[in-house]
Amino acid sequence: MIGFYIISIGFALFSMWISSKLKSKFKKYSKIQLRNGLSGKEIAEKMLQDHGIKDVKIVSTSGMLTDHYNPKTKTVNLSSGVYNQTNAAAAAVAAHECGHAVQHAQGYEWLQMRSKLVPIVSVASNFSMYAIIGGLILMQTSTMGQNIAILGVAMYGLGTLFTFITLPVEYDASNRALAWLQRKGMVSQQELAASKDALKWAARTYVVAAIGSLATLIYFILRIVANSRD
Repeated sequence: MIGFYIISIGFALFSMWISSKLKSKFKKYSKIQLRNGLSGKEIAEKMLQDHGIKDVKIVSTSGMLTDHYNPKTKTVNLSSGVYNQTNAAAAAVAAHECGHAVQHAQGYEWLQMRSKLVPIVSVASNFSMYAIIGGLILMQTSTMGQNIAILGVAMYGLGTLFTFITLPVEYDASNRALAWLQRKGMVSQQELAASKDALKWAARTYVVAAIGSLATLIYFILRIVANSRD
């Protein structure tokens, strides 16, 4: 299991570094005030209106960088650092989350696929590690252990698939957001550059999660193969 801990710790540290960079970028671009004086909430309202979306609510949520779109409740949830703020970082995040609302309204296939996987992955992720580790231990004394471990890997694999499906969803939402901000003249060139950089670092958190999940999946597959030969 040493290899598993090395992978986990390595990607955890890398993820922490990416998260730290994202927070520093958000703080930096929060100092660039929009020339139009619009808040994150107002940016979101305009983007939804321009896309003819009238059934999505914009609400404020607590925490930092807790912004998200909920397709079940059709709400764009903006953190306090975005909802009322009038800066480039707030504009980028608000438009990005509205990008998800646009995806939902237009039936974007990757978002639909991810939404269908959510209930399955939420259950599988709770049991996958128990099944994998328990199966690997049982493989020392019982053939049933291999089947349990394989089941665990299959469940973990669903989670890995989910992280990769998330990538096009997030990148597409950012592309929609930046294109709209530029097309509608919501931001200046300086503000647009700041928005692009902020969303770039936000996307990297998902990339690290996906690669880390894949590396862990491959490791456990190799462990099962190696144990089955012993």
